[in-house]
Amino acid sequence: MREIVHLQIGQCGNQIGSKFWEVIGEEHGINSVGTYEGDTDLQLERVNVYFNEAHGKKSIFNTSGKYVPRALLVDLEPGTMDSVRGSRIGKLFRPDNFIHGSSGAGNNWAKGHYTEGAELVEQVVDRVRNEAESCDCMQGFQFVHSLGGGTGSGMGTLIINKIREEYPDRIMNSFSIMPSPKVSDTVVEPYNATLSIHQLIENTDETYCIDNEALYDICFRTLKLTTPSYGDLNHLVSLTMSGVTTSLRFPGQLNADLRKLAVNMVPFPRLHFFMPGFAPLTARGSQQYRALTVPELTQQMFDARNMMTACDPRRGRYLTVAGVFRGRMSTKEVDEQMLAIQQKNSNYFVDWIPHNVKVAVCDIPPRGLKMASTFIGNNTAIQEIFRRIGEQFSVMFRRKAFLHWYTGEGMDELEFTEAESNLNDLVSEYQQYQDATADLDWEPDEDIPEEEVPSSSAVTMQRTVEVKTETVTETTRQLDDM
Repeated sequence: MREIVHLQIGQCGNQIGSKFWEVIGEEHGINSVGTYEGDTDLQLERVNVYFNEAHGKKSIFNTSGKYVPRALLVDLEPGTMDSVRGSRIGKLFRPDNFIHGSSGAGNNWAKGHYTEGAELVEQVVDRVRNEAESCDCMQGFQFVHSLGGGTGSGMGTLIINKIREEYPDRIMNSFSIMPSPKVSDTVVEPYNATLSIHQLIENTDETYCIDNEALYDICFRTLKLTTPSYGDLNHLVSLTMSGVTTSLRFPGQLNADLRKLAVNMVPFPRLHFFMPGFAPLTARGSQQYRALTVPELTQQMFDARNMMTACDPRRGRYLTVAGVFRGRMSTKEVDEQMLAIQQKNSNYFVDWIPHNVKVAVCDIPPRGLKMASTFIGNNTAIQEIFRRIGEQFSVMFRRKAFLHWYTGEGMDELEFTEAESNLNDLVSEYQQYQDATADLDWEPDEDIPEEEVPSSSAVTMQRTVEVKTETVTETTRQLDDM
């Protein structure tokens, strides 16, 4: 089996993670205490991707006992853990896998990365080792964390670094909640985010950038919710997360796993920041007036309003795209629709990567829908987010504002400067590949034999000789005239 070890870190990570396990449990027919109550064998066929099988109490439906999520819940304060334990799915998780400190990181990246987090990290890595050793054939790790606070960003990146050292050949997949331009909870967000992105550039293989502003926009504009709660936002993220791994968990016509996805989506190792999207997103009242078809899904997937990242894909160009379709549909139609979109909007796709759209099709739709699709785009427009964070960072860092909180935890100012320049480099790399065009190499005419094609140096020599001859002739003529 191709197992995934899931880690949720910090308050934001744990809230999204809990919602994610509700969605995954529903899809696999596993109830809130871990027993199987599904209606089809397909739900159990690849349940091992996210669940371990424990020998709990057996029921009429379930002859194999209890299913336990392969998940670690980490935080530096006990509050969020207690609320997860007390929630509807609290009994689902293994009690040993709740790991928490007592003091919290206080929105300070340095506390999460160097002091408080460092005390707890060995315990986390030990539990990760336990989970990894009980796997048959582990394919990678999946992290859920935010970049604006202290625990998710500071301790999250520390855990990623430690796991990367120990498992360098496994895929590192992170769902990172980016600071939003309008929905900001913390003054020091630009510091925490810049320091985290500096680590993510080097240590993850795929990072899905999600932000609250884009999620709020989807809730207001598309779903027509007047007062969206964090539960609504987290549900949107969970749908996307479950969509990314659908092909691993259910049989389908075309398969995609985390490694295949990374190989097809990341043209240059540093450019692995994706914009996710989901379709169909329709307001509750107008669902019955809308036909769910492949063209409709494809259209909605590429719509800028469906992106879960607050940047407009029309301002950049797609390096690569992946679409995961779910439900009974013809692969031929899916391919045709994706090709049609690509040809119609060819300006928005780079011309130097041919066939840069990858498609996976899976037979089983999400609960309550006939068909759905998850969109993953590697678009150069994502530099807008990094540019915005970088600008906010430099405005504060120039005046050394709030810096004593970080240096007090043993950090060096040099690390801030390094992180800033790494972020700026990333932005200019995205810009460079956005402007790049396909270079067509000069080819000789067919009728010239290969050995007669002048090399560039020979051509230069010939030109120099011609110029010199002309100069000598001109000088001679002038002398004659005199």
